[in-house]
Amino acid sequence: MRIAVTGGTGFIGRRLVRVLLEAGHEVNLLARRPRTGLDPRISLWLWDALESEPPSEAFSGTDAVIHLSGEPLVQQWTSEIKRRIRASRVEGTRRLVAALGRLQQLPRTLISASAIGYYGDRGDELLTEDSPPGSGFLAEVCQEWEAAANEAAGLGVRVVVLRIGIVLGRDGGALARMLPIFCAGLGGRLGDGRQWMSWIHVADLVGLVHFLLEREGVRGPVNAVAPNPVSNAEFTRALGRALRRPALLCVPRWLLQVVYGEMAHILLSSQRVQPAVAEREGYAFQFPVLDLALRDLLA
Repeated sequence: MRIAVTGGTGFIGRRLVRVLLEAGHEVNLLARRPRTGLDPRISLWLWDALESEPPSEAFSGTDAVIHLSGEPLVQQWTSEIKRRIRASRVEGTRRLVAALGRLQQLPRTLISASAIGYYGDRGDELLTEDSPPGSGFLAEVCQEWEAAANEAAGLGVRVVVLRIGIVLGRDGGALARMLPIFCAGLGGRLGDGRQWMSWIHVADLVGLVHFLLEREGVRGPVNAVAPNPVSNAEFTRALGRALRRPALLCVPRWLLQVVYGEMAHILLSSQRVQPAVAEREGYAFQFPVLDLALRDLLA
């Protein structure tokens, strides 16, 4: 297949592009800046989702589009950053779908990122793809983001929206930020540690995307999380064990709010999410439990 990928130079996208190439696919990569040294099977197109529509030519002859781009969430949520978070996801996705609409031959599939932030802060409630959305800034952004992607269904494109959890990898994401702190023996739970963390090993996230490319009967939301979420306190203990470091400290809620402002809400919110669709369709998780995932990533 020829597959167009946005956000393909980020933490998840880099690994996804590599796996797609290893599987024999060709890639049209959309990036904000020029890149050198790319694999000859990659065609590069420039696109800034905050500024303009992507060039329709980037999608010409493609079988599928994987849309991953978006402003990073882990930063101080000033009014300008919140505008960029919303615009890069919602307006960027609308611009992408508009570009698809100008094609004479449409790709069969659009797999668009979303996030488990869709569910808001839900305590101990067990959440599946059928659960209603939550409230708050990120939940509202996710709802608009998914609605923008689903506009492609009106063009006859199969649309899958990936509600992605906390992605674990050595070279990016939440774990990479935690490692220096935990390696120094300064790790600890966030707040009371009772909030649920729905995580996924980056290899399983990429594997699930690749799996969904070929599952033509799957449409709509798919929770991209491992089947065994843990509390923040359990995660803290598991990471301390894996690194053989103490993890006894506690970062109080008030300090998180001082450091991160409104964004601290996503560090303290609780989402106990199950990958019901992925399991029903037969995706076999390589790393279904946290200890196994950490052992692999920290070996």
